[in-house]
Amino acid sequence: MSFEMNDSEEVMNEINMTPLVDVMLVLLIIFIITIPVVQHAVKVELPRASSSKDKTPPENLQLAVDAKGQFFLGKQPVAADVLEGALREHAAKDPQPQLYIRGDKKVLYEQVALAMTAAQRAGMTKIGFVTESRSP
Repeated sequence: MSFEMNDSEEVMNEINMTPLVDVMLVLLIIFIITIPVVQHAVKVELPRASSSKDKTPPENLQLAVDAKGQFFLGKQPVAADVLEGALREHAAKDPQPQLYIRGDKKVLYEQVALAMTAAQRAGMTKIGFVTESRSP
């Protein structure tokens, strides 16, 4: 603020806008000059390649746990002690199949957790759960 004395000895408390406008104009000019330099890009001629979408989608693998706690890989029953080995064979495929776990609502969570642990140890990376929607 600038305080100037009038003839009447009163203090004037007005902001002098001229220096503020000068500073803003200088900053504007600086930004106008520097922005094209910052956006300077190097022109590179990129190679061309053709690619096609993979036409073999990965298979879906169903792992079901029934109400008694028995495991079914596809429609084949699998014992709990050989489940990890069976999943390891499928995990080695390229592309790796997606594993969908279907657990009966009456089965203990422990059985579903065993299935998830076996899938993780076998190296399965794409694991999902199958549920049914509630009807209103």
